Amino acid sequence: MSSNGHVNLIILQLACVISFVSLLILTPRETQAMKDDDLIYNSSQNPVFADILEKHLSRRQVLRGGLGAAAVTMFGGVVGCNSSDGDSTTTSTTTTPKSLIGFQSVATNFEDAVHVPKGYTGKVLFAWGDPVSNGPAFSFDAQNSAADQAQQAGMHHDGIHFFSLPYGSNSSTHGLLVMNHEYIDDVVIHIDGGYRYSPSTYSVEKANKELAAHGVSVIEVKKVNGQWDVVRPSQYARRVTGNTPMTLTGPAAGSDFLKTAADPTGREVLGTLNNCAHGYTPWGTYLTCEENFHQYFGSKSGSDLVDNDLNAYKRYGVPKTSSYGWETQLERFDLDKTPNEPNRFGWVVEFDPFDPSSKPVKHTAFGRFSHENVAFLIAPDKRVVFYSGDDARFEYIYKFVTAKPYDANNRAANATLLDEGTLYVAKFNADKTGEWLPLVHGQLGLTAENGFRSQAEVLVKTRLAADKVGATKMDRPEWITTDPKKQDVYVTLTNNNRRTEAQQDAANPRADNQMGHILRWRETGGNPTDTRFTWDIYVFAGSPDLPSAQHKGNVKGDIFACPDGLWMDSNGLLWIQTDMSSDSIGKGALAPFGNNQMLASDPTTGEVRRFLTGPKGCEVTGVIATPDMKTMFVNIQHPGETETDANPANPTKVSSWPNGQRPRSATVVIVKDDGGVIGS
Repeated sequence: MSSNGHVNLIILQLACVISFVSLLILTPRETQAMKDDDLIYNSSQNPVFADILEKHLSRRQVLRGGLGAAAVTMFGGVVGCNSSDGDSTTTSTTTTPKSLIGFQSVATNFEDAVHVPKGYTGKVLFAWGDPVSNGPAFSFDAQNSAADQAQQAGMHHDGIHFFSLPYGSNSSTHGLLVMNHEYIDDVVIHIDGGYRYSPSTYSVEKANKELAAHGVSVIEVKKVNGQWDVVRPSQYARRVTGNTPMTLTGPAAGSDFLKTAADPTGREVLGTLNNCAHGYTPWGTYLTCEENFHQYFGSKSGSDLVDNDLNAYKRYGVPKTSSYGWETQLERFDLDKTPNEPNRFGWVVEFDPFDPSSKPVKHTAFGRFSHENVAFLIAPDKRVVFYSGDDARFEYIYKFVTAKPYDANNRAANATLLDEGTLYVAKFNADKTGEWLPLVHGQLGLTAENGFRSQAEVLVKTRLAADKVGATKMDRPEWITTDPKKQDVYVTLTNNNRRTEAQQDAANPRADNQMGHILRWRETGGNPTDTRFTWDIYVFAGSPDLPSAQHKGNVKGDIFACPDGLWMDSNGLLWIQTDMSSDSIGKGALAPFGNNQMLASDPTTGEVRRFLTGPKGCEVTGVIATPDMKTMFVNIQHPGETETDANPANPTKVSSWPNGQRPRSATVVIVKDDGGVIGS
């Protein structure tokens, strides 16, 4: 190829990056009342991710390249690409490796069922309301009490992990399943709806039932005669709820920011809320992440909220009125009485699943924001590096590096490892490099003169600190997963619809984008503690068959939209779960994608293949497998959820999955009929 040809190819490739980078719309994952994802709390002037890419390209290059081209990657050539007319082309001088994916694709559909590939079987294992051990059974007429719910599976299953039993073994037939319960559907949990629907009958009992439906479940599972079941009773089973006592540790613990009348020490807190995705540690503890905690607080008197030295309500989106009305029944959620209570949420929480008496710990060293999940890599010096995204429009990506090394031979020595370390926030540069900026008091302007009087304040007001140091405003960073073999890190950027027509230019030619993309990076030298990294776009979601350019993606294989859940398995397959909002499924540009789904992607070939589709109105979120990769557990969240069809008198109007009655989030266990490896 001539030198001009090479230049034209590069221009064409770069044009794709800028053309597709504005696929960044959010359609709220849950209803507006459940999560006000539809609002923006970051008004800083920090650069957005698209601005970084704009510096790469001139308007002339975009016009010459068109609206569809190959996406350049820095981790292995060109990922399968779609030209502007929808044709798929690939530029490579090497032989295409054999795909790791062996199953037949599941077709898109709008059915009220879970579909898995031919040769696989899936069954419901553990649904909302099922007892974790020997507690009361689920009541389909929603008559279970708050005390009942505290012994049953919570609502809206999300992040999930499998821990082999006994501890230290590699068993694939016996273990603990630990899973998050993100939020509740007040239409479904009460026979007459919650506070929004029946304020006159709302009560302390109802509020406590809703608190009990949040948090985490630990259940014991075992495979006997080829069938997986929940072990009941179990010595390991427990529920962690919105009322479970927890300890606060790290630099912010004990500070004035965390003190309340009920806890003048600032070191004890009740409960964990909005537990979205999760993580785990190499020493076998579970990490649950508090995401959209702001929605649970409000002013009972209706007073306007005012930011002060202790609280940054506006930057964290704390509302005047909560989503559920808890402030009308429970004093600790009433900001008139307990103005610091929101500061006690938005953390990463650790507990030992093997010890049901262990007290959960909220680690303030990780920073306070809407944590989606955490994923780790172990550095050469054995320090552990945890990555986390702040799931909101124009928020940031963070990493936490432990101060001390992990001791693989002494589990007890790791008990306080997450109390100390350095929190960083990511800045993405125009040359496809990046840097991790330390959020450390006294550095990069984080001083008393700028409103940060201590490290405690830096961590309680993490978002404001990230604003100050100049982090890159990303487009709703959600799940992060790592590839420990290559030291690569992947993050889903689900979508963002706040690009208006007035913001359109050569670098951002499309408004109202809906598809999202997946980004990856690798630190210099493959050392996760390094503060420099290189990045690329792994894939842009969308479909080549849609007429509008902003909805075209470069997916090589089965199309998808709004990537959310993400997990790299031990065989190197990247599992992608989608979260199109319930009210948008099947409509407009999202019509070709059917219900939400889970797909497998081979990072070597770029191929994507659909493995599972979920029931009506659901989100597919949370996936893990046994160590031998022969059993997979997948969570189905909020089947039937749509705000427009909310009807306490008939909650099955949209979906009756999985039992043909009241819709219930649930864990599905999937095996290959021939007993083989999942995905092969």
